[in-house]
Amino acid sequence: MVWPPHIGFAQIVSQTSRRDRRLFTKRKLDDAALEELEELLITADLGAAMAARLTANLAKTRFGKDITGDEIRAAFAEDIAASLTPVAKPLVIDSFKKPFVILVVGVNGAGKTTTIGKLTKQFRDDGKTVTLAAGDTFRAAAVEQLQVWGQRTGAPVIARETGADAASLAFDALNESAARSDDVLLIDTAGRLQNKDNLMAELAKIVRVIKKKDETAPHAVLLVLDATVGQNAHSQVEAFRNIAGVTGLVLTKVDGTAKGGVVVALAEKFGLPVHYLGVGEGVDDLRPFTAEDFARGLLGFS
Repeated sequence: MVWPPHIGFAQIVSQTSRRDRRLFTKRKLDDAALEELEELLITADLGAAMAARLTANLAKTRFGKDITGDEIRAAFAEDIAASLTPVAKPLVIDSFKKPFVILVVGVNGAGKTTTIGKLTKQFRDDGKTVTLAAGDTFRAAAVEQLQVWGQRTGAPVIARETGADAASLAFDALNESAARSDDVLLIDTAGRLQNKDNLMAELAKIVRVIKKKDETAPHAVLLVLDATVGQNAHSQVEAFRNIAGVTGLVLTKVDGTAKGGVVVALAEKFGLPVHYLGVGEGVDDLRPFTAEDFARGLLGFS
C-alpha cells in the first residue's frame, strides 16, 4: 500500500497522482512507512535533519502500531511547534532609540517594499511616528511604490533621483528622521541576489554609513524571504547575515501553494528570530509569527 501524501503539504499533494491521494484509515508504522514519511518531509523543504528527527520521534512511541494520517500530522505539528518556539519572537521597538532604524533587505521580488508598507501601517496604528527611506535607488518604480505606501499610512518618504547613492540617502534619511525625533525609520533597499558581490558590497556600505551616524544602528535588519524559494533560502540567509548582520526574518507569500516549510530548516540551522508572515497583498496581511499556528497550518490543520 502506498502511503498517501496528504499529511498537509499542499505542494506535495499537487504533485501526486489521483490514485496516490486516495483516503485511507490506518497503516502500520514500519521502516518502509517511516522512510516514505521522511522523504515527504524533505521534499516539503523541512530539511534532512528535521525530517529525520520528526520520524524518529514518531517511531519512539508508534513503531509497529497502526496509525492514521491525522495522528501523524498531529504528532509532527507538535514537534515542529516545539522546534519553532525559540525563534517565534516579536519585533520589539526600543523607545529609547529615536529613531529605531530598521533596514529591510532581500533578493528581487521577495516583497520588501510591500512588507515595509504593512509594517508602517502597524506602527502608525500603534501611534508611532515613522519615516520611510527609498533606498532602492535603481528603480523609479520602487520609489513610487514606497511613496504610495507613505501616502496610505501618513508617513513621509525620503527619496532621491534614480541612480543616486543608496548609502548617502540612508545617511540623509537618518539625519532627517533624528531631527524629527521619529520613533521608527524604515529603510528600503534594492533587491539583490546574494551571489552578486558588487551589490552585496553596496549593502555593506549602507550599513557602514548608518553606523557613522549611530554606531548602534541599524537596530534591526530584516531579511524578507519568499516562501516559494525553498532550499535557496539557506544561501540567502547565510549571505545577508554575513554582509548586513540580519537580526530577524519575515516570510512572505505564505498564502500561495507554498506553506513555508523551509522556515523549519532555517530555524534549525540559524536560530534567527522569525517575526512575521506575509499572507496576502492587503495592508493588514502581515501576521505575527506564532510557532503553534504555523506548525498546524504547515500540516494542513485549519
